[in-house]
Amino acid sequence: MKLYSFWRSLASFRVRIALNLKGVDYEQVAVDIDRQQHRYDAYAALNPQMALPALVLDDGTVLTQSLAVLDYLEEACPGPALLPGDAKGRARVRGLAAMIACDAHPLTTPRVQRYLTDVLHADGAARAAWLRHWAAEMLGAVEAQLAGHSATGRFAHGDAPTTADICLAGHVTFVLNQGLDLAAAPTVKRVYEAALALPAFASAHPLAQPDTPEALRRKPVAP
Repeated sequence: MKLYSFWRSLASFRVRIALNLKGVDYEQVAVDIDRQQHRYDAYAALNPQMALPALVLDDGTVLTQSLAVLDYLEEACPGPALLPGDAKGRARVRGLAAMIACDAHPLTTPRVQRYLTDVLHADGAARAAWLRHWAAEMLGAVEAQLAGHSATGRFAHGDAPTTADICLAGHVTFVLNQGLDLAAAPTVKRVYEAALALPAFASAHPLAQPDTPEALRRKPVAP
């Protein structure tokens, strides 16, 4: 498999975690969003949406959209389950994942940030305020969903990582990058720390990737 990704892409982060949890070998192909490489013809031919990530299977099939890729890995690959065994549990996990991946993340992607600055002429302070607002709003919403819920365990749902934790890890990483404090979200903080203590999460972290800028890179953890 080949995973076309970018070190800072939170959607790519999700897929890297899932591949690691499933024990799937894959080759990373860096696509530099800052240099607009996702708009090059070669990548657009793989994914006409020109968004990351794209997972190319051994038979040439191209999968896009991180949640869809996670669903494929759950169905096609043996190994630890990314979803609970019961219907209500699966619905809860999918709901938590969708809150982050479908509601919050789209508001903070590079193309949205470029529109804010290039078209709406938002200055740096306004753009930063936009990012912090949506990061904090979703942080509070996830905390409200997790805190005190009988299904919340060591992780977002029970005592094994699921798709919800995969999405939560990316959002909390974004929250921290915005300089926000996790003090008001103690349950989220606890779950995030439990997830990042796992090699599958730690080695997928944006700061541990081959294309991470050297000045930012930290030593990866073997999955």
